[in-house]
Amino acid sequence: MKISYNWLKQFIKIDWDAEKTGELLTDLGLEVEGIESYQSVKGGLEGVVIGHVLTCEQHSNADKLKVTTVDIGGDTPVQIVCGAPNVAKGQKVPVATIGTTLYTDEGEAWTIKKGKIRGEESHGMICAEDELGLGKSHDGIMILDQSLVPGTPAADVFEIENDQVFEIGLTPNRADAMSHFGTARDLRAGLIQQDITPELITPSNSSFKIENRLNKVDVSIIDGERAPRYAGVVISGLKVAESPAWIQHRLKAIGLTPINNIVDVTNYVLHELGQPLHAFDLAKIKGNKIEVKTVEKGTKFTTLDGVERELHEEDLMICDEEKPMCIAGVFGGIDSGVTEGTTAIFLESAYFNPVSIRKTAKRHGLNTDASFRFERGIDPNITDYALMRAAVLLLEVAGGEITSEIVDIYPKKIEDQQVFLSFENAAKLIGEELPREKIKAILSSLDIKINNVTESGLGMTIPAYRNDVTREADVIEEVLRVYGYNNINFGNKLNATIANSSKFEDHKVQDTVANQLVAQGFYEIMANSLTTPSYVDYSDLLKAENNVIMLNPLGQELSILRRSMLFSGLEAISYNNNRKRSDIKFFEYGKTYHSYESGTIENKHLTLFVTGNRHSEHWKHTSETTDFFYLKGIVKSVLDRLGITRGRTATVKNDIFSEAVGIQLGKTKLVEYGLIKKSILKKFNLSQDVFYADFNWDNILEVAKRNKIKFQPIPKYPSVRRDFALLLDTSTRFEEIHTIAKQTEKQLLKDIQLFDVYEGKNLPEGKKSYAVSFLLQDENKTLTDKQIDKVMNKLQFRFEKELGASLR
Repeated sequence: MKISYNWLKQFIKIDWDAEKTGELLTDLGLEVEGIESYQSVKGGLEGVVIGHVLTCEQHSNADKLKVTTVDIGGDTPVQIVCGAPNVAKGQKVPVATIGTTLYTDEGEAWTIKKGKIRGEESHGMICAEDELGLGKSHDGIMILDQSLVPGTPAADVFEIENDQVFEIGLTPNRADAMSHFGTARDLRAGLIQQDITPELITPSNSSFKIENRLNKVDVSIIDGERAPRYAGVVISGLKVAESPAWIQHRLKAIGLTPINNIVDVTNYVLHELGQPLHAFDLAKIKGNKIEVKTVEKGTKFTTLDGVERELHEEDLMICDEEKPMCIAGVFGGIDSGVTEGTTAIFLESAYFNPVSIRKTAKRHGLNTDASFRFERGIDPNITDYALMRAAVLLLEVAGGEITSEIVDIYPKKIEDQQVFLSFENAAKLIGEELPREKIKAILSSLDIKINNVTESGLGMTIPAYRNDVTREADVIEEVLRVYGYNNINFGNKLNATIANSSKFEDHKVQDTVANQLVAQGFYEIMANSLTTPSYVDYSDLLKAENNVIMLNPLGQELSILRRSMLFSGLEAISYNNNRKRSDIKFFEYGKTYHSYESGTIENKHLTLFVTGNRHSEHWKHTSETTDFFYLKGIVKSVLDRLGITRGRTATVKNDIFSEAVGIQLGKTKLVEYGLIKKSILKKFNLSQDVFYADFNWDNILEVAKRNKIKFQPIPKYPSVRRDFALLLDTSTRFEEIHTIAKQTEKQLLKDIQLFDVYEGKNLPEGKKSYAVSFLLQDENKTLTDKQIDKVMNKLQFRFEKELGASLR
């Protein structure tokens, strides 16, 4: 939310700089995320002065140029070459002096420099209004009032608006602060805490007057639950035109584009008071009748943006006697809005049910300034006041007169909330006991009425616009934020409860593995659990009927909960690739969501993504591309860290991987990892290989909990290494060698490693060579050559018999 400081000062007189005011707003809970400067004319016309043309002669070398001497308030006049057809002696004109920076319509800067034009020196530029950013005309230079004094800064003449704009990160509960007046109201409470008591200036409606009652519009609320209050008035004799500069400056400062005086006034009041308004062209309201109701499901309706929408049976609509004219509280219709030919309007001000507006806005994917406020809950008791305020402004900027009574249908008033505050509970929650007079003063500064005071607490009435303050705890929070969190003392004593928790709790195991992966060069990512339903089409493993669909999706792209962790990771890789980051190692903890007839389930996963080179380019080593075996090593290191050393490895075949293996313990699946198919990578515009591992984290935790920590002292007797160079069939896997070796010698054989693989020249066809090392050790004595030879002979015999191996 953007708040103009100049606009804010219309409601509360304050001479602080913007930074200091921003700090106080942040302390009050209206977090100022940034402060931007705004100028109604970019550059503020700095360096542009009023000049008096003393002479104007034809240029000797150019028919369309004039050579002028201009008094710009200095000791001597300056010579300026000018090409404008309307320049003449005796004029008062704007002059951009040497060094002045001007801006094009696109915002590009250019600087006035001393130069020669066709042989004549020129010391500045006499400007047209488009060159200064004061208009769009380029027919000639600006001719100014003769009473102006040469040398006067142009910024003083044209009343350039300089402003500071706060970007406030408004929390959803602070609906009361969604306007300049609401922000000023909060700021005043904060200033009172600092012994500054400024007046809160309320815009006056005293000039509101009904001129005649010629135009009557009959209003009926058919759906009172969705529209608790509805008001309106007719204003006739209007002239649609540009808004005056002061309104345009206010709107531009907060990022709005002025449209015309009618629309601009409704936007002005919305950001001034927080009350959305809508203007209907009176001539387009059939039968001079308005009905506030829902319509039949499937009804077609075209909104102001030209999009035809299909209405829901729960969408509240503003209708005339024939058709819908507006989606209530969200967006106007294309056939009932104000145009250049509009001369009379019906001005609407209403309070709509926040839940109804929120559902309608989400259903149609619309987010407007009006819906933003209605769906959070506006003040139901300023509906008529804001209507009169807008009417007064419209008469001021567009002429006309008020030609109807105010229609205000409010059958069941929304009452203020009654809350009791216990002093004892306040002290407990705040952490210290505040003076009772201080509490009462803070509440009064927030327009909270104190009805009665007892020894134990306060009985209060909370204004309806504070729809977030309904409980005692809410009131205490209000007291605390105004008093200042920073003003609460820290105690000298700290109490803590020591939790008796297992080392296998999810977050502890998760942190252990995360720290290991980070040490191995991985970065953690956190993707959105909401995703697009189109991803389920990328794999036969995913069925659309098992999607968990959002009831109120933000849009089609975020309408289901993710079924797989793969696609969000590929999105992250694609994002990085597009920014020239191709060497990537990501990991993510997250959940997938699935819907079945028996109910919905969540599965937690740890996923790894590896692509590109293992290491960044460096002069000391060559780049080494990531491959399947690198990922295998990472997967094994994760399992080893959790003490999971057992498990059966098997090939995985599905339409996600082009090649992959899985590890499971009994029937419990632990992990699947491999190379992602290029057909899937292509959908994310990825051309390089991506290796992916998916751990079933729920199963990993269950297996890890069953493992007991084992330790043994370092043996004092040496180990012995022996190597075999085995000639094997190409179909033989190292895992088979490993399994046979472990079965053959369970006590002395401590480790088995494959350190070289060779295929090709000098080997028979269909054969390959494995170089395998065997580490032998006896923990109680030194091994003898006889013992070693016996083990190696047994291994050789088993390899020859079962694998058809031979020693090279």
